Amino acid sequence: MSSARHWINAARLRTLPLAAASTLCGGLVAKSADALNGTVLALCTATALALQVFSNFANDYGDTRHGADSPLRQGPVRMVASGCISQSRMRAGLVLAALLCCALGIALLAAALPAVAAAEPAVWLLWLLLGAAAIAAAFGYTAGRKPYGYQGWGDFSVLLFFGWLGVLGSAWLQSGQLHPSALLPATALGLWCSMVLNLNNMRDICSDLAAGKRTIAARLGLSAAKRYHAALLAISVLLWWLWLPQAFDDAAQGRLKAILLLLAFIHLYFLKKAPSCSALDKLLPQWSLSILAWVLLLWFFI
Repeated sequence: MSSARHWINAARLRTLPLAAASTLCGGLVAKSADALNGTVLALCTATALALQVFSNFANDYGDTRHGADSPLRQGPVRMVASGCISQSRMRAGLVLAALLCCALGIALLAAALPAVAAAEPAVWLLWLLLGAAAIAAAFGYTAGRKPYGYQGWGDFSVLLFFGWLGVLGSAWLQSGQLHPSALLPATALGLWCSMVLNLNNMRDICSDLAAGKRTIAARLGLSAAKRYHAALLAISVLLWWLWLPQAFDDAAQGRLKAILLLLAFIHLYFLKKAPSCSALDKLLPQWSLSILAWVLLLWFFI
């Protein structure tokens, strides 16, 4: 019999800071344009959190079905693979989580669109399609018939949904407009979130290869995957560096740039010191919380 504790474990709370950071970063972009809408931002964040939980349920279910959550796998125990939650119960959980995503998404659009787009039907249709695409992508990553996460497309999907859609979407739903410079923080945050997935995939290289899950990390091997990880970090730091002068005064951006470099060097230090794939698991919650802390720090300085 599955308990509340099992469902909480399946929700993978340590991944939720990424969803919150994405929409809060969008709120930051809106605030810098004097267009912050607290109600819309709260609904954006609630919808993103629900989507993340749905994605985690789907991942738990899909990796068990496709054999990736085998005894070879490192990291926390997965609820379906361990038998704590049956596949039928997880399917029911997925339905409920999807319904929650839909309800929150519709509430979000009802709150946002009349103010920024005069409730035009085409805009409603576009956002409904984007919401449906987000749910489909979250399920298809590992739970679909041909999961795209098994072909190495997970990193790009994270950039797309956590970076471009999460940040730019949150900003647009509050302001009704976007400056091209908003692509800088959106891409930077998306790359940071992709780094979380890469840490996860580096940890699981052995079990993923055994299950035929060809993530970028599995294709590259641990050493090259670490270099790929460092490259993502370098590109994202450059993007943050270019954006900070557009949103902050000289004193604030000087402090933020120093903190940014320190954050990057600390992460690279612990990445280099990790002696094995399994040791990377400790970096997952650290980096997730670091991303959220960075976004909250930006809010403090703006």
